[in-house]
This record gives sequence, C-alpha cells and structure tokens, in this order.
Amino acid sequence: MYHLIINPTAGNGKALRSMPTIVRLLKTAQLPYQLHFSEALWHCAELTQQVIMAGGRKIVAVGGDGTGHEVVNGILGQNKVSTDEVSFGCIPIGTGNDWIKTHGIPKDFKRNINILKQHKTILQDIGKVFYHDMNDQPQMRYFYNVAGMAYDGYIGKVAHESRDKMSASWYYYYLIFKCLFEYQPSLARIVLDDEQYEDLFYTINIGLCKYSGGGMQFTPHAVIDDGQFAVSSVQAMSKWRVVLSTHYLYGGKIVKHPKARLSHSKSVRIDGAEMPTSLLELDGEFVGQSPAQFDILPSALRVIVP
Repeated sequence: MYHLIINPTAGNGKALRSMPTIVRLLKTAQLPYQLHFSEALWHCAELTQQVIMAGGRKIVAVGGDGTGHEVVNGILGQNKVSTDEVSFGCIPIGTGNDWIKTHGIPKDFKRNINILKQHKTILQDIGKVFYHDMNDQPQMRYFYNVAGMAYDGYIGKVAHESRDKMSASWYYYYLIFKCLFEYQPSLARIVLDDEQYEDLFYTINIGLCKYSGGGMQFTPHAVIDDGQFAVSSVQAMSKWRVVLSTHYLYGGKIVKHPKARLSHSKSVRIDGAEMPTSLLELDGEFVGQSPAQFDILPSALRVIVP
C-alpha cells in the first residue's frame, strides 16, 4: 500500500488540481493507495507518523521540497520502526523541486508512478540539526537536501513571513532581489572536523544533495551516501559583485569563484560571532538561527529512485 501525503497548496494549488490525474494513473498501474491531505504547517510530518504507527511502510510526498522536508522529519522523528523499513517516494509538484534533480526523478506523473511501481530503492544520508528558534530556544530537525545560512537563511525568513503573497511565482524572484540589497553580512565561525575559520559570509551551505534555490548548485561536490556533508561558504562581497557572480551558482561553477571555499566534513558547527546571529533554513524552510550543530546520519533514508 502506497500512502500519499499530499500538500494541497503545493505548486500554487497544482497538487490539489492534479489529484484526479494522479489517482487515475495509480489505478491504471494497479497500485494500492491511500490519500492523506495536510491541513496546516507540519501536518505532513504528523500524518506520516500516523501512517507508520498504523503499519504503513511506503510513503510518498506529493508536493515540493517543503512537503518532502516534513515527510522526512515524520519518518526520522518516530521510533516505532527502523527507518530502513520505510521507503520514501516523491511526486514532485512544487516551486523549486530541487531534491529530485540529484536523484533524476522526473516531473511527469506517468513516469513517476511507474518508478513507484518498480520500487527500486537506495539509501541516502540525512542531516540532523540542533539549532535555536527565534526565541533562542533549542530545537532539533532533520533535513534531506541542503541547509542554508547567512543570506540563504535571511531570504528564507522573509519568504516565510510573506507566505500569503507567495502564490505568485514572480514574487519569490522579487524577494531574491529585494533581500540581496537588504541583507547585511555578520561575522560567523565555521567549525569542521579538521579545521575552523571565521569571516563575514555572503552564504553558507551544508549539502547532502547538489541543488537548491531553484536549480543553483552551492554544493556541487555533494555525494548522497558518502557519510559526510558537502560544505561551501562564500565570503561577503559588494551587492553588485553578487549580481555579477550569479553564473557561478549554476553548473557546479562555484568551485571557480575566488571567494568560495568548499570542503567535506562529518560534522559542522556554525556560530554567530556577533549579533545578529546567522539565520538558518533547511530544505528551503526557515527554522531559526545559530548556533547550529549539524551531524550526519549515514544511509538513514530509503529513497525510491528511477
């Protein structure tokens, strides 16, 4: 039985509008299924845990990276069964759909459901993050794609506060430009397994996969199952130099940027060395701020892939 955890608002409502087509294809493929619709933020995580408690083992996120983020937290956040027994699939209907790019998962519904039917799986590493919320209270979450701090965290916060306006796709790109000229870099300290360094940073990314931000590659050196994070940081620079550096963020060319530093590490700690602290987003979802401790969970998520 495949349990579809559906975010009806994903893709500006496309997820809900697409359900008749998806149901028809599931029936044609003779896949047994149950539909579970979320009604609020974090409800996808709660639905996932309810399904697992009831015996469900094949979980499919229907939505974007944020929906997947909640479902993955639902899988990893329960202790009833080993996560190795639960498989995670995705029918991508979101704005960014960045996680699927690393795995080569298509957006075409018919091809995607055929992938679910074949049920080929691999194991992917997961990140476990201890951080502080905006009330400076300690929190913990998991992530499955890329975590972003500094500018990435700032734009995540602004986007989170503007959710009511995000139904217009152009508004996100407007925010990117607006936030670029608002963001003021603050001093941060990055502590890895074998080194640490402190600087003013434009962006800091900790990746399990390669793509984030709508197809950009801040962590092109990420390997999904090597038991370590791909870490990248870019030193602060002028606003217009950031604009002129945009081409470095696609096609893995960030490795050539003169202000970029790329490395691997099994653990990462980010401390804000001054106020304001460095803001944090996970899989595109704003969650809080530094200090943030990232620990790797090797081969912790079973993923359905082509």
